[in-house]
Amino acid sequence: MTLGFLGSLGTGEIILIVLLVILFFGARKIPELARSMGHGIREFKTAQKEVQKELEKESQDIKKSVED
Repeated sequence: MTLGFLGSLGTGEIILIVLLVILFFGARKIPELARSMGHGIREFKTAQKEVQKELEKESQDIKKSVED
């Protein structure tokens, strides 16, 4: 499985990073951090969809005004 954002990291490097994260944050804190990241990503996607809908609405309004 290749993940684009990991670039050319090998299995050994990924395992080392995971171990360092566990040592730094602790095993109990990681699920909380993951939930926080998931919530932040969800909010970002929601905001992105709202902006896209607003742009599409404005585009439709401009097209209607040009046609009239």
